[in-house]
Amino acid sequence: MAKLDGTVAVVTGGGTGIGRHISLALAAEGAQVAVVARRRQALEATVAEIATQSGTALAVPADLTDREATDTAFSEIAEALGPIDTLVNNAGAFSAIGPIWDVDPDVWWADVETNLRSTFHCARAVLPQMIARGSGHVINMIGGGTAAPLPAGSGYSASKTGVMRLTECIAATLDGTGVFCIAMAPGLVDTDMTRHQLSSDAGRKHMPGLAKRFAEGDFLPPTRAADLAVAIAKGHFNRLAGRAVSANERLADTSNAIPDIEDRDLRVLRLIGLGPTMKPIDT
Repeated sequence: MAKLDGTVAVVTGGGTGIGRHISLALAAEGAQVAVVARRRQALEATVAEIATQSGTALAVPADLTDREATDTAFSEIAEALGPIDTLVNNAGAFSAIGPIWDVDPDVWWADVETNLRSTFHCARAVLPQMIARGSGHVINMIGGGTAAPLPAGSGYSASKTGVMRLTECIAATLDGTGVFCIAMAPGLVDTDMTRHQLSSDAGRKHMPGLAKRFAEGDFLPPTRAADLAVAIAKGHFNRLAGRAVSANERLADTSNAIPDIEDRDLRVLRLIGLGPTMKPIDT
């Protein structure tokens, strides 16, 4: 596959876990990578690791739920590295665990803001210049609870479902511009987020199946999501704009399945059986 030399990528939540591996993979392909998150120390560790591999990276601490902070961060990135070619909206939170009457409402809402509002802010910050240039990729991270309810994680589930619908809306708006917005499901990965779920009292009580899956080895290495992010950034899944791709699949199998996915309108959010009153409004 072609390299990403001369391109600029932004990875939110790039200091740890999946975001860190995506950042390393994009840098290894030649992209200049800006990593953005709240914790400076974690970001600088990612940047230092990229530097040891002769890559170029920039640490940009920012609260992406804050619009002004997001706009400032992306202006700083563009000034330092140049126009942004790839945005990976990876920053995520899953702290409110349990039924809605037990969880702290503020923690529940913080999950929604981190997952959905930050995705909106970051996409909004990069899309005008991508459209003006006629090229670019936005990758929005979804997760468990998008395709089916996640009772113990309603804030995470609702917000990630919102990210999927936002991806569809953005992709439809971008049709014909040369800019593509795609959702990625990274699969179950050993991260700070899942470790919190495994170790917290609420996680042990309300998500017992998670420990069983990890004990049985039913999880993915973060490099699978990183490889998929690189493939999307290179344009190999442009035809799946507005749809979800999964790191749980072989990239070749996903590529081969694209015609069937398009023909059957798969990997999207749809309400079934509600009749003609639910038809979308033409714009």
